[in-house]
Amino acid sequence: MKGTVGELGEFGLIRELTSRLTSTPAVRLGPGDDAAVVAAPDGRVVASTDILLEGRHFRRDWSTAYDVGRKAAAQNLADIAAMGAVPTSLLLGMVVPAELPVTWATELMDGIRDECQVAGAAVVGGDVVRGEVITLAITALGDLRNLEPVTRSGARPGDVVAYTGWLGWSAAGHAVLSRGFRSPRAFVEAHRRPEPPYHAGPAAAGLGATAMCDISDGLVADLGHIAEASKVRIDLRSGAIDIPSQMNDIGQAVGVDPIQWVLTGGEDHAILATFPPDVKLPARWKVIGEVLGASVQPQVTVDGAPWHSTGGWDHFGTGGGR
Repeated sequence: MKGTVGELGEFGLIRELTSRLTSTPAVRLGPGDDAAVVAAPDGRVVASTDILLEGRHFRRDWSTAYDVGRKAAAQNLADIAAMGAVPTSLLLGMVVPAELPVTWATELMDGIRDECQVAGAAVVGGDVVRGEVITLAITALGDLRNLEPVTRSGARPGDVVAYTGWLGWSAAGHAVLSRGFRSPRAFVEAHRRPEPPYHAGPAAAGLGATAMCDISDGLVADLGHIAEASKVRIDLRSGAIDIPSQMNDIGQAVGVDPIQWVLTGGEDHAILATFPPDVKLPARWKVIGEVLGASVQPQVTVDGAPWHSTGGWDHFGTGGGR
């Protein structure tokens, strides 16, 4: 569709966006009314919300609108999976300038819709507002399916630390894009469009995971959230983490030790969890550390030593800014 969102108008844009959506059995009433109705068979709803701001969370010269849509949905749906829940639905708030091409908005919605389909969820509503900077506000909902939520506070001494998904790929892709390159493509795509292992969250809950989160801020930072909530000390074994040869090549080219990306790079949205030591984990889970003991000063160490290198995501920190 040609033209701008200003020319199409608020309600015309809403009609165009909602016409592209699909549904799921969990959606009892979708877009078009004052509110949506989504089934919650468990009787509890898991909810998470996030905001993406152009220039800070995405760049239109790096990512297509479709990429931004996939990423926006993925990072919110991953939060639901990391609680051990199954994603069911998503709500979208959009702030866009009037001169934005309609095609950008529709391609964004296509990306959000397609990522929801990967996770088994659906877009059920939202809002559109005129503003100067593209801003996306996403709320994701999920169903626990009679399991208890897996929080960050349940890690116990003796538990193993394991993850499934990708580590450092998005950060390596960001480094490539920052230097004006577009390859290796796999790492660039990992930054533009993360692929969270949604199924792994509920599966981990079923296996008896004691604590869990997705890796959005960086492995050390997110494991630090678990250590703090659980009041424990945790040690990571860097040698247990596989670093692909291409990541080593990128690191050599840009002068960065790739372990930096693996330990502090965020936005991969891998699933990180602690498990009792006697749990037999499927092959997709990689054990990379251990919960050492309770502590009044929770800490994450790497190979027995504190990790002092900068990194990890903090919106108000001096190093934040992706």
